[in-house]
Amino acid sequence: MLGLDGSRVEVDWDRAAYPYVARAHWSAGGSPVLLVQARDQRSQLFLMVNPANGVTTPLHAEEDQVWLDLFGGVPAWTPGGGRLVRISDEAGVRSLVVGTRVLTSAALHVRAVLDIGADDVLVSASAGESADHPEVGEVHLYRVSDDGVTKVTTEPGVHSGVRSGAVTVLVSATPDRPGSRARVLRDGKEIAVVASYAQTPVLTARPVLTLAGRGRIPAAVLLPTGYRRERDGLLPVLMNPYGGPHAQQVLAAHNAHLTSQWFADQGFAVVVVDGRGTPGRSPAWEKSVAFDFAGVTLDDQVEALRALAEEYPLDLERVGIRGWSYGGYLAALAVLRRPDVFHAAVAGAPVTDWELYDTHYTERYLGDPAARPEVYTANSLIADAAKLSRPLQLIHGLADDNVVVAHSLRLSSALLAAGRPHEVLPLSGVTHMTPQEEVAENLLLLQVDFLRRSLRLRG
Repeated sequence: MLGLDGSRVEVDWDRAAYPYVARAHWSAGGSPVLLVQARDQRSQLFLMVNPANGVTTPLHAEEDQVWLDLFGGVPAWTPGGGRLVRISDEAGVRSLVVGTRVLTSAALHVRAVLDIGADDVLVSASAGESADHPEVGEVHLYRVSDDGVTKVTTEPGVHSGVRSGAVTVLVSATPDRPGSRARVLRDGKEIAVVASYAQTPVLTARPVLTLAGRGRIPAAVLLPTGYRRERDGLLPVLMNPYGGPHAQQVLAAHNAHLTSQWFADQGFAVVVVDGRGTPGRSPAWEKSVAFDFAGVTLDDQVEALRALAEEYPLDLERVGIRGWSYGGYLAALAVLRRPDVFHAAVAGAPVTDWELYDTHYTERYLGDPAARPEVYTANSLIADAAKLSRPLQLIHGLADDNVVVAHSLRLSSALLAAGRPHEVLPLSGVTHMTPQEEVAENLLLLQVDFLRRSLRLRG
């Protein structure tokens, strides 16, 4: 605790048992609250801090046999400091807990706390797996109180917001409207719409959102503008996943699918799949990837692809896959381990060896590498380099400070040692993403050229 007068008070807790400070909260609602985690992220403590002497008092302890997730907006106090607000995976349902009461049911999958009022809590949530009608790709806002749950947003789409007192700002993206719309509400009534000066996209994205296969895997399918099956026949397929923790791609929002629609308009049927491990469905769905990134996430891409081919014009003899970051890992993994399904891959900024990636993130899913070296070997791409039999393009920014370029260099070196031809595209001065417009545009063109060559398509 640092005072403006230069004073310093150390906060005391068992740092050997709980080395991670995962969250810190201090508001007018009460004393500071810390959330501290064990290294394996299977146990954590909510602690109240005495600012005067740094002594901590346990408020609540949590344990999970797989891992404990972290959520936005919590922990926090209700106004007046009477009750602790948190999100919990107890009983296999991601619920809002206020004090000792669980206030939401399995019908909701709570994602974050947006505001805590005197009488209710504003949360963002998706429909839970027990919901009668799954809202594929939708995220809504709800008011939760001791008396029940009220849905704030009703229009199909992806909604977010902030609230202070009687004023709420809602930001909404929908499947049929480019961009997003920001509305200002006072006491629940719209009083203003915030003007948007964003350019209208030159493309119109037309994703079909569905649930694929026996696993009811969320998926989006995009076909070329003006496509007619009787005239155009089966289409080469481009899988365009992220496919891993923290990032949902199958969203009921127009702009989320603009890049996929652009690829579709180059002559592909583009398929986006959010398999197990991706957020927004249930704790069990997310935690299915424990100790097994490579098997679970790749299996779901294959299952969804084959199921969708029964309904959509997908040519399973011409299947490419592209992705970035975790999606890059998944793309390279696909051609290395399932060349019977995937015929070419573009891997952008891929994680190729999980021992090179962030400790807190990676150990949550794969465990301590010192204790589970076999898990890291099983999920690494390096040992599979000699298996490459399909075209692979590696793209990596040399200034990437997230997935460092050593990942692609290590895989490329292993491929070269195994005598496996591949392409490497280094991006000078580019970090993990490519905000430079010219670089981003030319990257898309180079990827399309590679995919057409690799799948033997006419330009």
